Amino acid sequence: MDSKLLNTLEFNIVRERLAGLTSSELSVRLCEELVPFTDIATVSEKLRETDDAVAVIMQKGRPPLGGLTDVVPSVKRACGGSMLSFTELLSIAGVLKAARRTINHCREGGGTEETANVIVAKIGFLEEDYRLETDIYRCIVSEDEMSDDASPTLSDIRKKIAREQASIRDKLNDFIRSSKYSKTIQDDVITVRGDRYCIPVKAEYRSEFPGIVHDMSGSGQTLFIEPASVVDSNNKIRELRVKEKQEIERITLLLGALCAEKADVIIKDVKLLAEIDFAFAKASLGLSMKAHKPQINDRGIINIVKGRHPLIDPRRVVPISVYIGKNFKTLVITGPNTGGKTVTLKTVGLFTLMAQAGLLVPCESTSELAVFKNVFADIGDEQSIAQSLSTFSAHMSNIVRIMKGAGDDALVLLDELGAGTDPTEGAALAMAILESLYQMGATTLATTHYSELKAFTATTEGFENACCEFDVETLSPTYRLMIGVPGKSNAFAISGKLGLDGAIIARAGEFLSSEDVRFEDMLSDIEKRRGEIEEGHRKIRELTEEADRLRRELDGEKAQFAEKKAEMVKKAREEAAAVVADAKKESDRMLQELRKLLRDAEEGRNKLRDAEAIGREFGRMSDEAENAKIKTARKPVSGEQVELDTPLLPGQTLYSASIDGKVTVLKPQDKDGNVSVQAGIMKMMLHVSDLKIAGEAPEPQDDKKRNKHASNKSLVEKALNIKPELDVRGFTASEALSVTDRYLDDAVGARLENVTIIHGKGTGVLRKEIHNMLKRDRRVREFRIGEFGEGDFGVTVVKLKI
Repeated sequence: MDSKLLNTLEFNIVRERLAGLTSSELSVRLCEELVPFTDIATVSEKLRETDDAVAVIMQKGRPPLGGLTDVVPSVKRACGGSMLSFTELLSIAGVLKAARRTINHCREGGGTEETANVIVAKIGFLEEDYRLETDIYRCIVSEDEMSDDASPTLSDIRKKIAREQASIRDKLNDFIRSSKYSKTIQDDVITVRGDRYCIPVKAEYRSEFPGIVHDMSGSGQTLFIEPASVVDSNNKIRELRVKEKQEIERITLLLGALCAEKADVIIKDVKLLAEIDFAFAKASLGLSMKAHKPQINDRGIINIVKGRHPLIDPRRVVPISVYIGKNFKTLVITGPNTGGKTVTLKTVGLFTLMAQAGLLVPCESTSELAVFKNVFADIGDEQSIAQSLSTFSAHMSNIVRIMKGAGDDALVLLDELGAGTDPTEGAALAMAILESLYQMGATTLATTHYSELKAFTATTEGFENACCEFDVETLSPTYRLMIGVPGKSNAFAISGKLGLDGAIIARAGEFLSSEDVRFEDMLSDIEKRRGEIEEGHRKIRELTEEADRLRRELDGEKAQFAEKKAEMVKKAREEAAAVVADAKKESDRMLQELRKLLRDAEEGRNKLRDAEAIGREFGRMSDEAENAKIKTARKPVSGEQVELDTPLLPGQTLYSASIDGKVTVLKPQDKDGNVSVQAGIMKMMLHVSDLKIAGEAPEPQDDKKRNKHASNKSLVEKALNIKPELDVRGFTASEALSVTDRYLDDAVGARLENVTIIHGKGTGVLRKEIHNMLKRDRRVREFRIGEFGEGDFGVTVVKLKI
């Protein structure tokens, strides 16, 4: 099938639409190379592939195939030991990623049997290599950059480069800030010339600035000088750059070698992914056209049911039904111009090409198409001025070529057969050509205006008439194809509707032969009867549809009743089960409460026995304590005689007069009477003379003692309430500094030695302001950035002077 035929039947436009639905250039190439197959087994296989792709899309959606490129040449170069570019390596990783995502997409959800679906089976042949894919993406950041994480050596080299660069910048900044060179420096900036860090220096001060000149401004007034003090550092950077390049090349070659090891897998994946993407593009095209897979035969039988030409606006296209090949092999279509005759030919031809190319066709699924070895078409105006051919000559040249190649495995489409010459001779030629094609066994569809062909077709075996319906009342075609009915010219009726004088029309009728009149009357009678039959069929269809509707409604009501019944039974069972479950829960709860009461009663008895034992022991200890108190009495501080009723024990709660609050004993008093106690988070040493048994009322105090007492109480309250960290995230710099200042006062007052200020990482501005404040604060002994686990750069740990 030559390219001219594909263009004539607009198959090339369908291919362009198909290419627009692909995800890669490889698939576009397959679209451009798509041609109809002529073997029925291959056609059936390709149609099934497309139909199975539709099934996958309907169940799971179209798999993500982005990133697929033709990496076969790159893989072959890697096999030869060549070093691949970053772009090539990323493309290979993209293929592996597309394969992995396609495999995962197919695995998700289930629902499609691999053995039944050829697309799923084809996806099953894909192989993924997640390790190679991730290695490439880990090492290659972009088409021109390799990641620091590509290797420890590369990371170490780049860290050294960064340190040297920082050292150079520090030294050059010292030059720029130095008053010694302030008049010699042109701009306070550091520039790079030829990978060397330089300072712009005024040309007239060249002799006063030691270093190497690497460049000069266009005006000659500025020299870019590399100071002598950074020459060694710049040289080190250059040496490190060489090592960096060598390490990058080593890693790139290593990645290429890994790709070469997986060459067979990658090349196979590329081919399979292109085919899978192509199949999904065909499926997407079919879905967009609401197309179906037709039945296929090799017997020349065509039966298109409600076919819609895919290139006509779906809102305007009129479905047509065409059949040929069973009772007749030649169909002659008559009717007015622009009535749809040519569209019918193109629809049959295009549907045949699409089906044989493995594409779904926009018609009902009950449609049937034949596989032909050859498809011939003579459609449209073939006049050629350059070749000095008239319309008739051009058509006849095509027909001569068709007659040479036609046979019983050919589909022939002829538009306006015999036109462009004398009507009598043209009609005679048309009849002879159609008869010859029939004798060759070809399946032929032809359009014509000749009345002679209508009669010839009606009286010749294997031929059938058809016409495109025309509405005389509206003077417009309906585009409906009616097989078995020859078309009327309707010339007289149309002329009358348009206002031609009736006398002229009557006179025209007198020129018709009696045979012509009878033939036209016969056509009128046939058309009238056809209308009556169609009306009867319409009523039968309506009654059938109404009966089907009523039956569906009844079936639906039955199903709904059964569903409600089942739902009620299910609900009743669930409610009964819930009641039983609630009763069981309640009984379990009551049993648990009963067991708890029994346990509590047993514990109460045990406690009572313990209390009696403790009472006896306490009486004995009281006697001993009374004797010990007499022996251990001490002179009070400042001459005040204060005694404790009992010896102090760790964990005992006492009252402190100095801080007007309760404290907990950590260690008993030492030989000097000092007791280690804790108030809140603050630990301190207090003398026994300051302590009372908890609950004992404080003694009256004078003003001096009361002030000291209030100060100590405030100190303890702060210690109890203040937290060891302050969070200033979200504050402005001024707000954060004010809050931090007050917090440091409270922390020092509470005798907190270490506190943490949480300022967040962000841009670092808030951290910098707080650090500047801490540097100047006399309350601060030292501070540092948080370590790993403390908050890193988001916190500052402060040690206070207390």
